[in-house]
Amino acid sequence: MKRLLAHYADIMDAVSVFVGQGCSVLFFACIAVSALEVLLRYGFDAPTLWTTELAMALCASAWVLSVGYVTERNRHISITMLEVVVGERVWRIFRLIQMVIATGATIILSMALYHPAAKVLSRIEYSGTAMNSMQPTYLKILLFVGCLFFILQLLSNIIRWVQRTEGDVTGGH
Repeated sequence: MKRLLAHYADIMDAVSVFVGQGCSVLFFACIAVSALEVLLRYGFDAPTLWTTELAMALCASAWVLSVGYVTERNRHISITMLEVVVGERVWRIFRLIQMVIATGATIILSMALYHPAAKVLSRIEYSGTAMNSMQPTYLKILLFVGCLFFILQLLSNIIRWVQRTEGDVTGGH
């Protein structure tokens, strides 16, 4: 069983790193779209209807999907002063408590997001802007998927904590 859990943690960590690094392309695409909008709007007095919504969708996608990478790398914002004050042993226990609370909270959030995400699959929602994109539908589904991804990575981190196979776990700085 220990080997199976370690194998799960290895796979989940690899998926999180792959997806997280892939999300960097989305940020570059957002920069390109925003630069294009500035050029078109102020250089040619020809603003677009679609760049703002596309930039928001790209940034939201990158932010939500990179949660596994940030969690795998232990790079969430944390109170690093406590790490120094309480010592390594107590900090290790704090990390477990944090992961368990985060897992529980994210499970509850996922349960709250499930119904709206399932609902938009049967009835697509539109933004109501000039472009009238399907962004609300996309983002509701994306948030639910992101929560599941976060839970799976938290479970991987808990497995690593229990098996004492964690990598760099210094504060999230």
